[in-house]
Amino acid sequence: MEQNKTMRRGPMGRAGGPAPVEKAKDFKATLRKLFSYLAKYKIVLFIVILCAIISTIFNIVGPKILGNITTEIYAGVMQMIAGTGGIDFAAIKRIVLILVALYLTSAIFQYLQSYLMVGVGQKFTYTLRKGISQKINQLPIKYFDKKTHGEVLSYITNDVDTIAQNLNQSITQVITSITTLIGILIMMFSISWQMSLIAILVLPVSTFFTFQVIKKSQKYFTKQQEYLGHVNRAH
Repeated sequence: MEQNKTMRRGPMGRAGGPAPVEKAKDFKATLRKLFSYLAKYKIVLFIVILCAIISTIFNIVGPKILGNITTEIYAGVMQMIAGTGGIDFAAIKRIVLILVALYLTSAIFQYLQSYLMVGVGQKFTYTLRKGISQKINQLPIKYFDKKTHGEVLSYITNDVDTIAQNLNQSITQVITSITTLIGILIMMFSISWQMSLIAILVLPVSTFFTFQVIKKSQKYFTKQQEYLGHVNRAH
């Protein structure tokens, strides 16, 4: 008798291999639903965004003020050579105290941002898992005949953890990156517009290579999630 080319899937799909990773049928609707979960945390998220902006601004202003120390030292050395004076250590001390205050304030806002975001992430993860648990209890038995143990576990654990981790990192990183970009551009043009233009011309090249890396690495991320489901099923 000719051997079948495909294996029948047994209960919970034990006989078959890991199923292909499914994509959302309606990505925009899925995204809207995801943001609806976050709507109840909008005040906390606003505070997180505000803290991220303040922390980033202070970090950007710091090097500009630090440059004043170099200016004071250079001016003092020139005065010493000319015999008209010396280094103004009192002015340097004032600049150092301002820098300490700036970086300390930046660190406080950064800590507050991280603390609040971790709290939102944990509550968001709990809400998702609770919703998934309720949904699984309402699913018909035939659904579990088509899914492996690993797939179901992966939805509840790995996928939710991935969403929560991306949430914790993405929101603050996007705000920080935008604020840093705008702030650095302002600082660069205030120092030298010629060198700023040269640096900006390099950005399209680096952006092109970044997107190439993202495009190549996406399939490996998908395979990683598939293998995690396979490992969970084996146990």
